[in-house]
Amino acid sequence: MPSLLGIDSGLTVTKAVVFDIDGTPLAVARRRVTQFMPKARHVERDMDELWSRTADAIAEAIKLSNRPASDIQAIATTAHGDGIYLLDKASKPLGRAILSLDSRAGSIVERWLKSPLADEALSLTGQLPHVSAPSALLAWIKANEPERFGQIAHILSCKDWLRFCLTDVIGTDRTEASTSFTNVSTQDYSPDALKLFGIPEVTGALPPASRSDEVVGYVTEAVAKQTGLAEGTPVVAGLHDVTASALGAGGYASGVVAVIAGTYSINETLSSEPRVDGRWFCRNAIAPGQWNNMSISPASSANYEWFLDKLCASDIASAEAAGRSIHAVLAPEIEAAFNRPSSALFHPYLFGSPYGAEASASFFGLGGWHDRGDMLRAVLEGIAFNHKIHVDALSDGFSFNQARLAGGVSRNPIVVQMFADVLGMPVTVTEIDEAAAWGAALCAGTGIGVYSSPENDPRDVGKIARTYHPDSARSADYRNRYDLFRDIAEAMTPLWPRIGDLATQHSQG
Repeated sequence: MPSLLGIDSGLTVTKAVVFDIDGTPLAVARRRVTQFMPKARHVERDMDELWSRTADAIAEAIKLSNRPASDIQAIATTAHGDGIYLLDKASKPLGRAILSLDSRAGSIVERWLKSPLADEALSLTGQLPHVSAPSALLAWIKANEPERFGQIAHILSCKDWLRFCLTDVIGTDRTEASTSFTNVSTQDYSPDALKLFGIPEVTGALPPASRSDEVVGYVTEAVAKQTGLAEGTPVVAGLHDVTASALGAGGYASGVVAVIAGTYSINETLSSEPRVDGRWFCRNAIAPGQWNNMSISPASSANYEWFLDKLCASDIASAEAAGRSIHAVLAPEIEAAFNRPSSALFHPYLFGSPYGAEASASFFGLGGWHDRGDMLRAVLEGIAFNHKIHVDALSDGFSFNQARLAGGVSRNPIVVQMFADVLGMPVTVTEIDEAAAWGAALCAGTGIGVYSSPENDPRDVGKIARTYHPDSARSADYRNRYDLFRDIAEAMTPLWPRIGDLATQHSQG
């Protein structure tokens, strides 16, 4: 029976998903990948470990599918965007990869944003530079690690590294190519962009860009032995996970805003012409002549996962021992908290924010009578409020009246209803747990002719989707809470740098 393999590598977990060509997930295998934080604002991973863990996940997914590897007709990778994965002249990893949660280039970006470069970058590339953009990270490496900078031979993204491991072919796709260095009008690489950011030396290190659904290589003999894949299986170029998630969730279209509550707060809508604004990135869509407009910040479900890891560790261990999900264990606490008044608010800025790299996370309004459920509610509301900042920005430039929600929190109906109430519009969730991997699989199937285009989803999306409508009374209440959330953030803006300075100060005496 024909099947497809979608590989989806996030910031903490890499996974392999085998799909039937009708969209049914046959098997999922996951592996955690180590994050290294050697100093403040540095977030890295070992590239060889990433591939090793991904290869293990592929092997397990094939085994769990109960089908021979030869049934897999094509493969596509998707992964977190931005950040940077560098190779030297021998095509070996040039140090650890820098993840999109990294903000070491904050001072460089702050300087750029206060100079004429900001407007020039927006006009040329369709986006303002930000701390995890390849442009900023390369500028940081040039300034701080000149020896490493001089050895750069290939500039890749996460999914491009995995694709290279599968095929030995260097390259990227159109969606990933537009993270820093393409002309927003022509949608092709622009040497002027590299000159603008002061890094023209690496122009030749940019990988060739293909369509996301274009076959670009084949599984090598070595990879076949390592993973159990069939040698020669076609591999397509793949795509940025932001786009893959919207595609897999049925939200890749104009007139719809796709809301991806993952590590990043992703909010995006498609357009047939470039529309540039500092509040969103105007990047390449899958097809030429289309643009994916994304308003984002690294401030979504990573905050919830952090809370679980740091403050619920014993409950996680107990849940796993009992064969239960920690989310199911906490659901009654969260539901109870949503059903009572609370003054607790949380700004989800552990790894970044729409207010710049200097913002930090914080609880406000906590009292001794609040419990863990109240804090979890505040975290989830803060995540939704942050999405609303971005959705409201996009609504100023594009017309849409419905949202598609994907990401781990979309599995909880209470949270989905909260998103509908906060956004003030219908929110639809699709009953698929692996939206990004399925988006990649759609590109894989298109590359070998199974589908006419990535948008030609074989599923009856209407039958596997549920729409939540906002409640007028709750929406009014959330508008008040949201306004206070924004007022506090504005008031904190001059104080966040002073808080950040404390991390560099040492007590005396």
